[in-house]
Amino acid sequence: MSNVERIIRLKTVLARTGLSRSTLYRKIAEGSFPRQVPISVHGAGWHESAVSRWIADPRTYRKEGGAPR
Repeated sequence: MSNVERIIRLKTVLARTGLSRSTLYRKIAEGSFPRQVPISVHGAGWHESAVSRWIADPRTYRKEGGAPR
């Protein structure tokens, strides 16, 4: 199970990034923060590795495959 991608929830993402909830969702809409992944009917989370990539370099993060704006 060493290759299992860890999913983190909203509270953890906010704590790690220091962003407010509204800023986080604005950045998702702009494409400058990773999108959530569904984990249940009413729940979602983020891939920990994607959030870590954003933390490492937030100014240049763009979703994979997307052209920088």
